Amino acid sequence: MTAPGEAARRKPARRPTIKDIARRAGVSESAVSFALNDRPGVSEPTRARVRRVAEELGWQANSAARALSGERAGALGLVLARPARTLGVESFFLQLVSGIQEVLCAQNVALLFQVVEDLDAECALYRRWWAERRVDGVLVVDPRTDDPRPELLTALGLPAVVIGGPATPGPHLAASRPDAAPAPPLLATVWADDAKAMARVLDHLHGLGHRRIVHVAGLPGLAHTERRIRSLRTEADLRDLDERQVHSVTTDYSDVEGAEATRRVLDAAEPPTAIIYDNDVMAVAGASVAAERGLSVPDALSIVAWDDSALCRVIHPRLTALVRDTPGFGRLAAQELLTVLDGGPPRTVQGELPHLEARESTGPGPHR
Repeated sequence: MTAPGEAARRKPARRPTIKDIARRAGVSESAVSFALNDRPGVSEPTRARVRRVAEELGWQANSAARALSGERAGALGLVLARPARTLGVESFFLQLVSGIQEVLCAQNVALLFQVVEDLDAECALYRRWWAERRVDGVLVVDPRTDDPRPELLTALGLPAVVIGGPATPGPHLAASRPDAAPAPPLLATVWADDAKAMARVLDHLHGLGHRRIVHVAGLPGLAHTERRIRSLRTEADLRDLDERQVHSVTTDYSDVEGAEATRRVLDAAEPPTAIIYDNDVMAVAGASVAAERGLSVPDALSIVAWDDSALCRVIHPRLTALVRDTPGFGRLAAQELLTVLDGGPPRTVQGELPHLEARESTGPGPHR
């Protein structure tokens, strides 16, 4: 049997309350509320004594109670509507969140992160968070070419920053002002110039003599996927390369689909001499497919990864990649949202342009 004293020791400690603070400080509960919420009505010595007692007891304000009283919840939300299987191996979001956390931790703000199955579930979660006052604002990722979220978040009055935008509003909002002048952004946005980044990749490969180039892209419908596909086509047209020579195929960003897309394009009658992959995981998977077919990289096939990571640097040969400060992108987004919460207007802010780090996975094409 368990001794009574041992059971008492195992019992979880009760969370201290305002009543406990008032009893120990020898003041009323209303005086404690005034002191802890920086409101007038108590003297400075009383305010200092109440805060000292609260610290001694380990008291923390209840976030739900703060929200109901009109104060901030002290948390920001981040929802990811992607297949969960694609997240465990992709470093981009881990680096992005690390940058976001760096800013939020310094401001004692929490990050509420959730993965959902689709965009409808994401929108439903925003409605619930707004109704429950769970978060003060949200960081929106993976903007779509036809996106219901800007309109929804604006209608709810939930502050937000779109990462990687700009998102395109849904058809209802776009149709309501077809001839109107460009409106200010519904939501604050931080974005990177995918078009210029793709131009740098094409400059590199074309300069090496490659004329048959395939872009293994990410999820269709994402704004940045469509921008990269359009930019590839524009850059190819400038070099008189038609769609048989240069084109894109879409995937779900996973190593499985990246490898399968690589097999398909290499089986074509005129296979590419260079492949651009939209993330590091797919690029490594593509290099593995080349190895299993006996294709030397870069002698028979050049490979470029859109996002650099440790994977690109430890594989042999090391992969040519676009290098950008992804944690810095996260810091920029978090700071922009905190600025909006402090009353700043929604802005469109451009992040740092990635640079291409040429490594051993790209070499001269057959036409050079």
